[in-house]
Amino acid sequence: MTDSFSFEGLTGEVARAYCPSDLEGEVRRIIDPAAALETLHWGRNYLYRAQLQIDGKSLDVAVKQFRNQGGMNRLRRSLKGSKALRSWAAANAFVAAGIDTAEPVLLVESTALAGPSYFITRFLPDVTEARFLLRSISAGNESEDFPLVDVEKFFADLGGLLRRMHDRGLWHRDLSIGNVLFRSNLDGGLDLFIVDLNRSRQKKRLSVSERTRDLCRLSIDRPEHQELFLGSYWGGGLETSRFRTWLYQRYRRGFLSKIGTKKRIRGGARSLLEPFKIRRAHAHIPLAEPDASARDKVVWDHLSDQPHQHASRIEKAMVRLSDVKGHLGSAVTVGRALPRVWSRYRELRRHLYRNPVAFEGLGLGLRPYPQDPEGLLSALDSLGVRRILLRLHPWQEEHSEEETLARELHRRGYELSFALPQNRELVKDLGRWQGALDEIYQTFRPFGSHFQIGQAINRSKWGVWNYEEYARLAAAASKALRQDKEVRLLGPAVIDFEYHATAAVLNRRSLDLDLDMVSALLYVDRRGAPEQRQTGFDTIDKIVLLKAIAETARFGNGECWITEYNWPLWEGPHSPAGRDVSVDEDSQANFLVRYCLLVHGTGLIERSYWWQLVARGYGLIAPEADGRLRRRPSFEALATLHRELEGARFLGPEEVASPGHLYRFERSDGSRVLVGWSEGEEISASLPSPAMRVIGRSGEDLPKATGGKVLLDASPRYFILEP
Repeated sequence: MTDSFSFEGLTGEVARAYCPSDLEGEVRRIIDPAAALETLHWGRNYLYRAQLQIDGKSLDVAVKQFRNQGGMNRLRRSLKGSKALRSWAAANAFVAAGIDTAEPVLLVESTALAGPSYFITRFLPDVTEARFLLRSISAGNESEDFPLVDVEKFFADLGGLLRRMHDRGLWHRDLSIGNVLFRSNLDGGLDLFIVDLNRSRQKKRLSVSERTRDLCRLSIDRPEHQELFLGSYWGGGLETSRFRTWLYQRYRRGFLSKIGTKKRIRGGARSLLEPFKIRRAHAHIPLAEPDASARDKVVWDHLSDQPHQHASRIEKAMVRLSDVKGHLGSAVTVGRALPRVWSRYRELRRHLYRNPVAFEGLGLGLRPYPQDPEGLLSALDSLGVRRILLRLHPWQEEHSEEETLARELHRRGYELSFALPQNRELVKDLGRWQGALDEIYQTFRPFGSHFQIGQAINRSKWGVWNYEEYARLAAAASKALRQDKEVRLLGPAVIDFEYHATAAVLNRRSLDLDLDMVSALLYVDRRGAPEQRQTGFDTIDKIVLLKAIAETARFGNGECWITEYNWPLWEGPHSPAGRDVSVDEDSQANFLVRYCLLVHGTGLIERSYWWQLVARGYGLIAPEADGRLRRRPSFEALATLHRELEGARFLGPEEVASPGHLYRFERSDGSRVLVGWSEGEEISASLPSPAMRVIGRSGEDLPKATGGKVLLDASPRYFILEP
């Protein structure tokens, strides 16, 4: 039984058994991806696990968010109903027919035709997509990967389930093996579930052709498994149904051919159409003001804690074209600076690792966490890192939470610096910007003396469209913050490996910047591992080039800080850089350590700050549904790196076969440490002397190496050498 509901901007239906007393409040909360506890799928649609509160009890649910943006999607929705509505109807039909699927709980529709729609079911715990079982079967690893699964019984049970589904007139029409889920039951068998039902239809009777078109989509490759599957589906031996077997094989070949053709066409079209591709915002991101100009179509994304640019590529190109005079001036400036930058780069590169350098400067970017301020402070103390870059938001009216945090950090002996990002409103209103920074100086100067002016000035979503705008921001900031001689200003905070922007800003006479040090937000995550190259430069080369630009620039004293970096995680719209860049938590931890070793091993960077401590999508700590702050592997990795190497001297890299790395350190007590890892496959390396202790990336003790031979893989290890 279901009940309908209608709220402002939303309509839908709810299963009566799961209707909370505060239905509107729970509906609005659960469809906000901020309620996500776990990302289940991140593609054209977003699927996440959340908890529905039903009169004091929590129900685990899966929320599938369908975006309806774009003309074709709106047309389909108006003609056939939304995918969420079709999923809801199909799921109820499956339940009524006794075919196991995720039990439907809620249907939520935006009243706006282009608004998102949501299909919410009970969460199925401990299930596995059948695709993983079939991949293991293809690789011959099913006994190792799924020791409790009787493979022959799986195919027989699957055939029987699909026969019952079809006999009840249910035609799935998208029956990939990823839409079959299984889990072990108490009887030692498997429970099977059919999901992703938005293309399903219900008919009085299915023809042999319709049935076979469903069956052929399942990637069952081995003839003996096809025989088991089809025999269970059709009943009896296959020798009595040769036509059906022939039809299945024909449809199967046709389906595979169609999939291959689609991939080739889409692959070619994607590269041709990429410049014209329309970027669709996540459904939770608010729209820009209807009358906003191309320069002003920026809104705040509360999930990734950054702005979102709604201006199209064409609109952005037109703005750039209108600013072409300034861009040409910057190009001339970069051209003039390039010879001296390149000369200094080559000189610095030649002198790398000739002398020991102090391994220090590890830091952490921070924002308040009002849900559990004591938990944040406790975690920070456990981490051990003592250098903090506190990001302030000058567009806020008050900063009480930031002030409380800064005061307590200062009391505990942390070294504080402050990042001062801008938004479009402040770029246009310099008086407001200067006034906000004057208040920030009065409030936060007692806790620290270093202020970064600006944020990602080469990204229009942060409000700066040309370098003249940044120069005006920096000049106003200097007036507000240069109230005592101890203040140090950092900039220009260019993000990513776009050093032409850094060189242009730091060398153009007309900008007349008042900066003491050069800061950069050096993300290399789009390359994957930090050792990967971009236009011929790996992370070490990028650091050397940044230092060369800083030392030859007209503004600054040559000192360089990396004020932001991280690796985004596979956590849907919480991830700040998109799914193609995102990694799992284990890879994030590996990359963090390797990035810090590569960067600080050059001796050319005074500080580097990971962004940030507590955040979904990229932080060292994940906030959980029960309020607990779960420390990710990257938290333990940074804590171990700091504990083992802070204050040590880096003596240079040890000779090791590619793609391996061995970095030599000497600690203040005279003990020697080697840190080793491999960029790719596991490789063997030799230590100069036996290791009396081996410590893993996260601080765990590992078995000692015997005979001085060690194996290196993607996870860094610390080898404490015998005296």
